Amino acid sequence: MRLQMMTWPEVEAYLKTSNGIIIPIGSAEQHGPTGFIGTDALCPEIVAEELAKETNSLIAPTISVGMAQHHLGFAGSITLRPTTLISVIGDYVASLSRHGFERFYFLNGHGGNIATVKAAFDEIYAESSLGTARHNRAGVRCVLRNWFECPSVQAIEAEVFGAVNGSHATAGEVSLTYFAYPDDAARIKSDGKLSPEIAPQGSFYDCEDYRRRFPDGRIGSDPTLATEDIGAKLRAAAVGDLAADYQKFLAAD
Repeated sequence: MRLQMMTWPEVEAYLKTSNGIIIPIGSAEQHGPTGFIGTDALCPEIVAEELAKETNSLIAPTISVGMAQHHLGFAGSITLRPTTLISVIGDYVASLSRHGFERFYFLNGHGGNIATVKAAFDEIYAESSLGTARHNRAGVRCVLRNWFECPSVQAIEAEVFGAVNGSHATAGEVSLTYFAYPDDAARIKSDGKLSPEIAPQGSFYDCEDYRRRFPDGRIGSDPTLATEDIGAKLRAAAVGDLAADYQKFLAAD
């Protein structure tokens, strides 16, 4: 269940049975001409909804804007500075730990967040070690999981899409959002092949460099291969991999 849809007495009752919470985190950035700007936040939300049902857990409000400065060359993309995202994560944990939450399971949909989220965890633990913690729970633990790195997810993508799944605006992540939002997907799906059919691969620096190297926003992918059916399989695969991992995290010292 989503925290936003609960009352405070319901949250108090939940905390008598569990101290864990799932926090989807993503980004608001371009995903090529056939992908939603919110893809990286939508994907962990889609997975988290089923994961919460499977594990009888609670979902916090999604952190839907992340570290995406390199996408600012495309209309609609939004970024937070790394320092801002670190503060947001710290405030989430400080707020929720005050009520009794201790296990924070961050479910991520954006590769560009990984380093910053881990730095945020270091800040949280440093505050605890230095005696300056904003939270009041000695047992606070945070973990980061990337839905797109689930072994079962990667196996399906490798079998169905192979190398043209790519690394940004991937056929897999686009499939997952098409599955969850079919009406919106019908509006943006490509009627034919993109040009180039398979986007180039490579590295980048700032947003101008990114736009120059990858003019339509994709990296190495052909998202026209995305389907709702594959999206459904990817969600089931991710939940299958993550459910036991979440329970293990809750049970750990």
